[in-house]
Formats: sequence, structure tokens, C-alpha cells
Amino acid sequence: MEGATQKRSDFGSVVVGVDGSETARTAALWAAAEAARRNSPLHILYAADTADRIFYLSAEIIERVHVAGRDLLEVTAAAVSERFPALHVTTEYSRRDPVSGLHRVAARHGTTVVGHRGLGGFESLMLGSVGLRVAAGATTPVIVVRGGEERAENGVVLAAVRDEYDLVCAQHAAREAELRKATLRLLTVWNILQYAGSVVTMLDDVDEFAGRHVRSLESVAGRVREEFPALPVNADAEKSVSVASVLVEASSHADLLVMGGRRSPGYFGPTLGRVTHSLLHHAHCPVELIPRHDEEQGSDAS
Repeated sequence: MEGATQKRSDFGSVVVGVDGSETARTAALWAAAEAARRNSPLHILYAADTADRIFYLSAEIIERVHVAGRDLLEVTAAAVSERFPALHVTTEYSRRDPVSGLHRVAARHGTTVVGHRGLGGFESLMLGSVGLRVAAGATTPVIVVRGGEERAENGVVLAAVRDEYDLVCAQHAAREAELRKATLRLLTVWNILQYAGSVVTMLDDVDEFAGRHVRSLESVAGRVREEFPALPVNADAEKSVSVASVLVEASSHADLLVMGGRRSPGYFGPTLGRVTHSLLHHAHCPVELIPRHDEEQGSDAS
């Protein structure tokens, strides 16, 4: 438990990427609220993506982008400071592309926050893919802000638990719940169709498979309750033909969904699996992705 104790005392600060879109503004204000809860500084980044285009962009265009980026940083910082006057806010203009810029800054600041899409039209697809690539290649926590800015609070932090390797994810969710004075809900979902056509066809085998999920959930819940004795913790196990659909529905009753990232290069990136990819696109609340280290890897479908 030495690692857990260290993580609990060092939550880390917050960095948010802005691009001028309304969803990025919502993400910046959400990130400011998160930094205020943590009593941590907020770092606002604008990545212009001009460093690799210097040879085919005119000096006039680069200067225009520079001015627009600086103005956006100033306006965003002012909006944040107006709402959170005690919050320490810093800004940074980067000439790098947004993905590498946010990854670099996250290595210093801890948690990265991005909006779920960018500017309108075709740009929304491009900037949406930026947010996805930031999450897919993350080595530190990433929060994709979904749901409206004025979304009512539910007083619940939801953590998806697949197996015992998600203890770190559950501990992180518990700290988030503590910050919000909320209830922590640990939820495991098992999908029997995953084993259709395999040797796991007998009812006893299916029951044993379900039992393993329940035992894993109980183990994680017990460790969390031991470490956070004052925190209300609920642990639920459900079965479904779709893990993602159950979690999407559960997210409509939560203020934050915390998931452990699966570092399996065969899916959408070194951190994203099928379920995490779906939740980043369809959840009703912000989704926090906690990358799993190599020694924490189990079987991957999330």
C-alpha cells in the first residue's frame, strides 16, 4: 500500500487545452473547478501547430495565429479567474501540435482535461480526433469533459472495475469522490457473449465466470473501504450483452466516470480499448481515464 499512500497525498495539478470552441471553454471551466477542489494550480495551453508548418505558412499567417492564441489564453484565464478568484492560473502558447503539446505539459502538471469536440464543421472532427489521440496515448490521467456546463450534480463518482488490477483506478475515483463529498459507486459488468462459441458453455462454468467478477469487485471494494473509511462506497455487479451500454446508462447518474486505461496496441491506441473508446464518445458525464502501467495489465476488452 506504499504506492497508494503516496498517490493519495499527491493528486497533481491540472492542465487544460483550449482551441476557441465552446466545448473547450466548458472544459476550461470544468478544469478550473477540479483544480480548485484539489487546491492545485491550473495551466491553460493553446497549441498553435505552427512549428512544422513554418516553411509553407507566411509570416503574416503565423503572426495572426500567434495573436489569436494569445488573446484566447487571456480571455480564458480572465473567465476562469472571475469564477475562481483564488485559483492560481498560468497560460502557455505552444507552437507544437496539440497532441504532443498536451502530452508534454501533462508530464509536468499531472491531469489533462480536454473537451469532447472542437470547432464546428470539419474542424470538430479534427479536434475531436485530437482529444481522442491525447487520451489514447496518455501516460498520465486524462479527463474528457462530456455533458453541459450547467449539468446538475448527482453526488456520485462512478468507477468501472474489471478485475483486481483496477484497484489503482478505484483508489483514484475514491479521492475524486472525497474531493466532491460524494458517494463512490464501483461497478463491474460482465458480458456472457464474450464467451459464446468457446468451451465456456456449461451453466456451472458461466456461474464461476460471474463469480470471479464478483469476487474481484468485492476485493477492490474492501481495499477501498479500508483506505477510505469515511467514504460511502457502493459496489454493484451487472451482466449484459454490452458492457459499454451499461456504463453509459450508469454515467447519466454520475458526476464523473473513472476508468482504467488498457495499454493494448491492438485496439485504438496504447491506452484505449473498445469500452473506453465507446465511453469517451457516449458517456453522459466527464470521463477520467487512468492509464494502467505494464505490471498492471490483465486481459483487455475495456
